[in-house]
Amino acid sequence: MRQQQGTISKGVDWSICWILIALSTIGMLAIFAATYREGDPMLASWVGFKTDYSKQFYFFLFSILLGFVILLADSKFFPATANLGYAIGILFLLLVFPFHSRIKGTESIIRIGAFNFQPAEFVKIFVALALAKYLSLPDIDFRRTGSQLRAAALVLFPAILCIAQSETGLALVYTSFFLVMYREGLPASIPLIAILGVILVVASILLPPNLLAILLTAGALIALYLLRRTIKRHRGVLTSIILIWFVAVGIQRFAVPFLFKNVLQKHQVERIYDLFGKDNPYRQGTDTLAPAVSLKKKETGSSYNVRQSKIAIGSGRFLGKGLLSATQTRYEFVPEQRTDFIFCTVGEGFGFMGSLILLGLYLLLLFRIVTIAERQRSTFSRAYAYGVMAVLFFHIVVNIGMTIGLMPVIGIPLPFISYGGTSLMTFSILLFILMRLDADRQMVLR
Repeated sequence: MRQQQGTISKGVDWSICWILIALSTIGMLAIFAATYREGDPMLASWVGFKTDYSKQFYFFLFSILLGFVILLADSKFFPATANLGYAIGILFLLLVFPFHSRIKGTESIIRIGAFNFQPAEFVKIFVALALAKYLSLPDIDFRRTGSQLRAAALVLFPAILCIAQSETGLALVYTSFFLVMYREGLPASIPLIAILGVILVVASILLPPNLLAILLTAGALIALYLLRRTIKRHRGVLTSIILIWFVAVGIQRFAVPFLFKNVLQKHQVERIYDLFGKDNPYRQGTDTLAPAVSLKKKETGSSYNVRQSKIAIGSGRFLGKGLLSATQTRYEFVPEQRTDFIFCTVGEGFGFMGSLILLGLYLLLLFRIVTIAERQRSTFSRAYAYGVMAVLFFHIVVNIGMTIGLMPVIGIPLPFISYGGTSLMTFSILLFILMRLDADRQMVLR
């Protein structure tokens, strides 16, 4: 407990808390709009802990209570226990393997009585703290490759465990922590290489293999011609161009097929090809159904969710149909409209203006977090703040992107909006720890 602080409000940036409450309120209303059934007693359904929105309401109250406990803690507690917390988080992920319950295709959930606990969601808190702790060590020179590799291992190890639990979506969230490393000195060439790798994978999907190989070879030959004078002076340039060509062709010819055949699950590959409007060449067997049957099968496949989601959002028009007047989401045309696809519930019920307000709140929250990060004296606090921002940014962009068909469907929640107690508490704890650290922003924490 803090002895030197007279009140809990001293130094705390309450704007973060108010945005959290506003977003959580929108989330509860959206869950209510998607799951309330005519004839159910209105008040009793909110307080009975039997409906999804009533459960979300109690999770919200518990998150706020937990947040005030965090605000009463000493800021030094978080860097002091960061490594221990990371170890506990990894232990939670390992316990999933013997004690998991398979729910909707994922093996990352532990069922405790009537509650479902997803460690992969909660461990993001420990990773954010542990990475901040590592980056703030006084003897760390993050310009060195060894330091960068250790930080990457810190982040990627829980991601690998998530993949082993059939939770590829949450595993990808952990890659957002590389934004923190970039802020703290990771060379710009590494994110650039990652972006070029993604572009190469997309090109492997859109273009025939032989054509892409020809284009890559032509690009290498053009580079050799344009840099011919430099190559005469520096033979290393020739070696670099040949190596880049070799790696690019290797990724296109071998790595991408291996990824789609052996790493990603069948439905995930299907979703990626659906995003680009391409037939999945890795689908097992051939479709021998009649044309009409085949078309019906396609309409109820992996792209069905996105198609119905876009219909729901578009039908909301400018002001929306109203809280309980939506049709696409009220009658469950959109699967998972209370979780992964809840943005379409907001779009149909509250329209373009409601969606704009929601996006405005998210932008305000992200901007506020960056402002808080840049005013910290402590590397630990700054790195942690950027970790929170990176996780939120990834969730927001990917979730809304997949809802409107701009991203593949990977199944991650929309922060504070999607139904889920573990998700709501995780995002709330992330923000309340940030508020606690910011209250002592003049203190140097390690």
